[in-house]
Amino acid sequence: MNRVLLVEDHDSFKESLAIVINGEPGFEVVAQARSVAEVEALGDIEADIALVDLGLPDGDGADVIWHLRESNPGLKVMILSASLDRGEIARAVEAGAAGVVHKSSPIVEVIGAVKRLLAGEVLLPSEEVVEYLRVAGQERERRHQEELAIMRLTKREREVLEALAEGLNSKEIADRLNMTIETERTHVVNLLKKLKVHSRLEAVVFAVRHGVVEIRPLDQNRH
Repeated sequence: MNRVLLVEDHDSFKESLAIVINGEPGFEVVAQARSVAEVEALGDIEADIALVDLGLPDGDGADVIWHLRESNPGLKVMILSASLDRGEIARAVEAGAAGVVHKSSPIVEVIGAVKRLLAGEVLLPSEEVVEYLRVAGQERERRHQEELAIMRLTKREREVLEALAEGLNSKEIADRLNMTIETERTHVVNLLKKLKVHSRLEAVVFAVRHGVVEIRPLDQNRH
């Protein structure tokens, strides 16, 4: 019996896929999860293949692949993706994914890919794997450089960035931090340069992506 784990946050798609897989001779869906947390809560799952969606609500599907293959190195993993973003797929391949299927593909094609992978067929040619690993390396280096950029921000620049995330304008930031508007603008120019972004909005997006600040609602009583 080929044991299948489904990790997919769209319930209708997951349930349809489970019905079809369970209807295939020699196949059984042994567990289902819709998030990284649910996969971790399952503990050690005895499965032969996992179908993993990369766009999970609480994290990256690549994290799930790392987790699953750490406890079961022989597990085969096939990616289910709606976007086929090269960076996401590269991280998944680096984690150990052996195949990619677009979620818009007919279910019969998904099942066919599962069968081929379990039969030992190579779904990703070696040149594609090498290219994905190269992309993953570039992504990792980019994230490292971004983290270094954040570390280079001064305490004052972080305070300005936090104020930007609250939606304050230059005058409001200057008043809050007890500085002139010219000094506020100097800080903004410096933090844009350090983060290698071109606008205040880009700086906020960058900082939110790395957990430096949180987007906060504007104070309703602020004038």
